Amino acid sequence: MDIKQLIYLCNLERERHFGRAAEASFVSQPTLSARLKNLERELGVALIHRGNSFQGFTAEGERVLTWAREIVSVYQGLKLDVESLKQGLEGTLRIGIVPQCGIPLAQLLYDARLKYPALEFQVTVLSADPLLEALTNHSVDIGIGFFELGLLAELHYQVAAIADRGVELVFHPRHFPQLAAGHTLTLAEVAALPLCLAEPSRYFRRYLDEHFRAGGLRPHIRLESASIFQLLQGVFAGLGCGMMPRGHLLPGMTPELRSALISLPVMKRQSAIVITEAGRATPLARTLFEFAREWLAQRN
Repeated sequence: MDIKQLIYLCNLERERHFGRAAEASFVSQPTLSARLKNLERELGVALIHRGNSFQGFTAEGERVLTWAREIVSVYQGLKLDVESLKQGLEGTLRIGIVPQCGIPLAQLLYDARLKYPALEFQVTVLSADPLLEALTNHSVDIGIGFFELGLLAELHYQVAAIADRGVELVFHPRHFPQLAAGHTLTLAEVAALPLCLAEPSRYFRRYLDEHFRAGGLRPHIRLESASIFQLLQGVFAGLGCGMMPRGHLLPGMTPELRSALISLPVMKRQSAIVITEAGRATPLARTLFEFAREWLAQRN
């Protein structure tokens, strides 16, 4: 058994396709298949359901994957540690983020690169529960989203809390002249408006729906999408108004839009930047986490 076989196995899990996994591993498909079969022979169990195409992992394969993720993560962390000693801090940081979590991520990353110019970033958008899973299996180095603090404490994760600044309605005054920027709205007033909201699977949307139901309200949802970009275009075009946590860059990006605070209780989950426990987080994750902690303290 060698580290490349475990990397190939992890790539196959991510790609769910032999050809794409081979491309991600920089080998031919026959080479990848042969190395994985060698791994199966060495372990004495079938790891992969094979047919004309990839059909998933066996129960034994899922157990081996748990170990493979851990070993590959430690191996990659070792390489990063050695490279940072030789060349200084550089590399690509893998970030998982939940949409609408009340932080201007692009500004944070821009400011971080002013101090660490060799850093690069790969950002993956996830919903709240898959984000925690991605942190656990080391497919992302750092997570930004909504978390249950008790669970994070049990996992010994390191947490930098993002202040809850409330929720606001975003609208275009040309289409909604009756709304006044800076005015605080009740949820009943918001429910009477056409809305552009994220899909119900998102934690922020579930939080909104919970309070609509508690108030006996049925919101008028005119546009629903997983894409924040499409929602903002809907707001700009006048399809409806958006709802999002405060703390974004919209005032500077879209000066024609206006916002008004909505009277809502704070969320049950904490918006935060999270990395794994000390000693397991990669050097890049530790560096950005400490930078982000100071950056957030300056903003609060």
